[in-house]
Amino acid sequence: MPIPDYQTLMLPLLRFFSDGAIHPINEAVDTLAREFNLMEEDLRVLLPSGRQTTFRNRVAWARTYMAKAGLLASAKRGHFSITQSGQDVLAGNPARIDARFLRQFPSFVQFQTSKHEDDSASAAALPLAETKESPEEQIETAHTTLTRALASELLARIQVAAPDFFERLVVELLLKMDYGGSRQDAGRAIGRTGDGGIDGIINEDRLGLDSIYLQAKRWENPVGRPEIQKFAGALAEHRAKKGVFITTSSFTKEALASATKHDARIVLVDGEKLATLMIDHGLGVTLEATYEVKRIDSDYFAEE
Repeated sequence: MPIPDYQTLMLPLLRFFSDGAIHPINEAVDTLAREFNLMEEDLRVLLPSGRQTTFRNRVAWARTYMAKAGLLASAKRGHFSITQSGQDVLAGNPARIDARFLRQFPSFVQFQTSKHEDDSASAAALPLAETKESPEEQIETAHTTLTRALASELLARIQVAAPDFFERLVVELLLKMDYGGSRQDAGRAIGRTGDGGIDGIINEDRLGLDSIYLQAKRWENPVGRPEIQKFAGALAEHRAKKGVFITTSSFTKEALASATKHDARIVLVDGEKLATLMIDHGLGVTLEATYEVKRIDSDYFAEE
C-alpha cells in the first residue's frame, strides 16, 4: 500500500488520541503503520535527504498542523494529548481533516501566514496549495528538481565547448576530489598519452602511491561494450589495477556488465554522474542561495 500523505494521516492521528490519554508520538507512528497495513519496506523508505523515514516525517507534520490548529497539545517531550477542540472536531464526525479543514481555526491561519496581527480576512483569501507532500518533502522535491535542471544545463554546455575544455574540466574535477596530486601533475597526465585506449594517468593520492588510468569520451551516443573491452585490455597491458571511464553520454547495459568482468577495477562515470560530481564539488556552478531548515534541539529542553 502506498505511504499515506500527511493530510490523510490527520484524522486517523486525531482518533488515536481520542481516549484523552497522553501518548508518545512513537506509539502513534506504530499504530498508524498497522492501521494502514504498511510493510517493513514501506517504513524504511527515506526522504531524499536520507535523514528521516518518509512515514515518520508525515506523521510528525500531521501532528504539527493539528497542534497549530489547537486540536492536539504537547504534554511533555515527545508526548501529546487531544484538546477539547480536538474532541469537538471528532464529535462532528468529519470525513476528512486536511489543511483546508484546519483553516477554520484562527491559530492555524496565523501559523500559515506568519502574521501576528489579526488579519484573518485577508489570510483566508490566500490560496492554499493542494499537495500530498509535507513541507519538508516539498523543499527536498524542489531542490531535486532544480539540481536535475542544473545538471542538464551543465551537460549541454560541456557538449558545445571546445575539446580541450573537457580535458581541463576532468583535471579540475579530479583535483577537487583530491586526486591527481598537484595541479601541474594532473595537467600533464590528462590527455597526453593516447596509448591503446588510455587518455591519462593520475596519482590516486598526493604521494603517488597508486595510479588511476583514465579514458574520457565527450560523446552524444551511448558508450558500448567494445569501448569498455578496449579500455580493459589497455589496463591489463599496463598491469593497472584501477581505471575510470568518463563520458558525457551514457553506457549501454552490455558496457555496464562488461565493466564488472575484468581483473582491474573499472568505474564508469556517465554524463548524469559527471554533472552530479561537478555540482557536489562546486565545479562550474556558483552558490545562488542557501536555506536552512532547523529543528528543535531536544537535548536543550531535556529535563534534569
